[in-house]
Amino acid sequence: MTDPSGARFRYRVLFVCLGNICRSPLAEGIFLHLAREAGLSERFHVDSAGTGAWHVGNPPDPRSREVAGKHGIELPGVARQVHPKDFDAFDLIVAMDRDNRRTLEKLRSGEEGRAEITLLREFDPESSDDAEVPDPYYGGPDGFDDVFEMVRRSCVRLLEELEEGRRG
Repeated sequence: MTDPSGARFRYRVLFVCLGNICRSPLAEGIFLHLAREAGLSERFHVDSAGTGAWHVGNPPDPRSREVAGKHGIELPGVARQVHPKDFDAFDLIVAMDRDNRRTLEKLRSGEEGRAEITLLREFDPESSDDAEVPDPYYGGPDGFDDVFEMVRRSCVRLLEELEEGRRG
């Protein structure tokens, strides 16, 4: 990825869910892991956030950390809430569900932010464009396994599209 002058730049991706302890930190960790495996980690700045503030400052949910760990993936960071400045700080903001996307669009309302807002499962080869990543918070461990697979498939395709220049 280069700018018009030929210099490399970091493409900035923000993954967003409701509380930033289950789905979005999982997406952040998976995407970072895939980028490292592909030798592309220096090309991306990746973060996650929540539309709500309930869990600000907390680590990812233990069930998200467990499912990620089974696949050799670490989940960095602590929960934070989306801030209006994120719409200028990121190139792509990836929502886990339609409600998150609507909240993001309202938050951006009146802001000049340049970030594109999309749904993560738009990239999932096994889903429709408006499919959602379900929130596994109130379910059992199987829900986290299912979410991991959806997020992984979607992040693989997202990374491919970014590397091929189809976005950004």
